[in-house]
Amino acid sequence: MQCIQRQPKRTKSEELLHNEKSNKVTRLNVKLLGMEGNTDLQFLLVGGDLLKVRSSSWKKTRFYKLQEDCQTMWHESKKTFKSNQTFSIKDISAVRAGRQSEGLRKNTEEQVEGRCFSIIFKGRRKNLDLMASSEEEAKQWVTSLGKIMSNMENLNSQQKIEHWIFNCLRKADKNSDDKLSLKELKDFLHQINIEVDDEYAEKLFLECDKSKCGHLAGDEIEHFYSLLTHRQEIDTIYGEYAKTTGFMSAENLLEFLIKEQREEATLADAHRLINKYELDDKAKEKQLMTQDGFLMYLHMPEGLVLNPTHKAVHQDMSQPLNHYFISSSHNTYLMEDQLKGPSSTEAYARALIKGCRCVELDCWDGSDGEPVIYHGYTLTSKILFKDTIKAIKEYAFKTSDYPVILSLENHCSVEQQRVMAQHMSSILGSALLTSPLGDRMPTDFPSPEELKGRVLVKGKRLTKLEACFGPEETAGDDGSFTEEEEDDKEEEEEEEKKAKAGKKLKLAKELSDMVIYCKSVNFNGFQDAKDNLGFYEMSSFKERKAMALAEESANSYIHHNVDKLSRIYPAGSRTDSSNYNPVPLWNAGCQIGHRVRSSRILRGSSHSGDSSTSVSVLILDLLTFQLQSVRLSSRTHFLNDQ
Repeated sequence: MQCIQRQPKRTKSEELLHNEKSNKVTRLNVKLLGMEGNTDLQFLLVGGDLLKVRSSSWKKTRFYKLQEDCQTMWHESKKTFKSNQTFSIKDISAVRAGRQSEGLRKNTEEQVEGRCFSIIFKGRRKNLDLMASSEEEAKQWVTSLGKIMSNMENLNSQQKIEHWIFNCLRKADKNSDDKLSLKELKDFLHQINIEVDDEYAEKLFLECDKSKCGHLAGDEIEHFYSLLTHRQEIDTIYGEYAKTTGFMSAENLLEFLIKEQREEATLADAHRLINKYELDDKAKEKQLMTQDGFLMYLHMPEGLVLNPTHKAVHQDMSQPLNHYFISSSHNTYLMEDQLKGPSSTEAYARALIKGCRCVELDCWDGSDGEPVIYHGYTLTSKILFKDTIKAIKEYAFKTSDYPVILSLENHCSVEQQRVMAQHMSSILGSALLTSPLGDRMPTDFPSPEELKGRVLVKGKRLTKLEACFGPEETAGDDGSFTEEEEDDKEEEEEEEKKAKAGKKLKLAKELSDMVIYCKSVNFNGFQDAKDNLGFYEMSSFKERKAMALAEESANSYIHHNVDKLSRIYPAGSRTDSSNYNPVPLWNAGCQIGHRVRSSRILRGSSHSGDSSTSVSVLILDLLTFQLQSVRLSSRTHFLNDQ
């Protein structure tokens, strides 16, 4: 076994030289990011001690600071063989002041509220719960992190590229001599994801090594990168439209915008682009665009192929709710796997922030008369139902104003069902939909536009919806129902045993009355649904059963979904939180396809980890039965078929 040796300490002169180089790199990065003189950035670069909170007994001081690349936070770790830990500013989803996280609420006292804050990460990485020495310091950390996150998001493409390339070059320069050998240059190409044949790389290296000293520096590195990234297609298209003494006039640029970009542009738009992106002042004075200016424009959001009008909601949102695919989440409370992973209210926050519009709550009797949420018959941890509703209340409409559906899987006693109803009513208030819109019995779903800001409950109901408009009716028989909805928590044989046993579950009227447009019913065939079910009565389908119906009875399935909602949930065997392919079921018009990880099919779901992840939403006109193309709407996660 080899001994692991520590790096020798630097001498005083070596330390001074190291600090000087580090400060130089920092200044260059600050300049590249356009943040000279920013006090928030300077605060993070200096850094400070914070108390890291993991449990009521594990609270330890750690020093945090922003590294010289101005995008990576560093803190020292006390773990053996691990001298430091880092995370990128780009990996932060949000910074929340106070004791908003589940961990801080459990593990700190109420009187330190102002000193606490949490860093919420994208993906599966756990929250970082921290406590500052004072309220003022905590505010400074929250403000500074928020400012630099905002700055990173608002950088233009050119700034991002220059900052990225600079730091890749710095990492490749192993001996920090501001020069690149051929070997270091190959490392640089690997870092920027450019695969080049060794012989070709050496040829370019020799071509750029004007000084013939065996390494590249300054302009030579820039020349190498220009040769490597030269785009012939840009030359071709610029040459085609640069009809004014070798340059693009405003009229030439307008022709490009109309013919190639297919924009409804005017001559004023072309003048604006030249003034905004042209780098050569003399060309700008003559209202001409050089190739460098043209390339700068193509790098910017205005040059993207995405139609700029699609950044906001531009689709028809006035169709009935069942004419839309709904961004959905399965076992939303789980952060990891389906058997022993932790449950957390944070999972609901993450799903809703990602645009999820349908979340699932598995409700069971808890101690002290308080219902809990967890994956029944497994080792997953439990969270309080009321805490979950509070999290939903806070995050339901941060990303989108369109309605949120609470899909209840109810295993509670009547007494705790009444507690559930009470919590939803008191916490959600007027946002909770408790009666049909309008003063007459509806014949179709309201539209997403009409349901903006409202929370709908999906679950069992004792009576038909028509009872809301007639004399007071009592529940059928003894106010109980057979738990017919298939339970994906167990193997199929176990489900069959339960069904044969005819398991009964009492239903509280208070909870029943909250179910309006999403009444859960058993599926007994398409003809039965057509003849006997109201538009608001919806069925849940196991993945395999839904796939079989989509293959064998596609037309019937589509016609069924023209009038009603369908919910699909993953097979119980997907204990690792994997997903089924949703496309065949989307094609059949199934609107609520519960998913446990982000979709790899649509880029609207960038998150790659937790079980609360939602799928991007499609808008589908089910009367035409076809999807011609899909365009992303980044703000609301709704997509249309135009």
